[in-house]
Amino acid sequence: MLLVSHDRDFLDRTVTSIIAPEGEGKWIEYAGGYADMLAQRKADIAARSTIKAAGKPSSSNETPAAAKPASANKKLSYKQKYALETLPKRMEEAQTAIAKLEAVMADPNLYAKDFAKFEKTAAQLDKARAEMAGMEDEWLELEMLREEIEG
Repeated sequence: MLLVSHDRDFLDRTVTSIIAPEGEGKWIEYAGGYADMLAQRKADIAARSTIKAAGKPSSSNETPAAAKPASANKKLSYKQKYALETLPKRMEEAQTAIAKLEAVMADPNLYAKDFAKFEKTAAQLDKARAEMAGMEDEWLELEMLREEIEG
């Protein structure tokens, strides 16, 4: 799906990659949201300026060794691999639980009928959303690490 938005926060919370124009008709895909794209661009610009300062010509077709992170020589640990395999299913289960809690909260009379249930459900929903956000962050970090190692 292609999504176009100027809302940077929305992009950070929603997308798994950003395709950004780099000038001269070139487009580059960055893993993660808008903040991740900025960090990757900053690292790329710093690497290019280091290469130019060293007197080496910069080519857009080459990936300079200085631009590759130190993690490129490492492997994912067993724990990280396991997390990458299990996180999508856990996130799906969490999303299902969130949907059920949202369905309960959708009752317009819940607040008036059973305030205690309303408070309990709202607290559970907040906790479930926070856990979901944590799992998404962990998955994104691991996926970016995997891409750095493989790519």
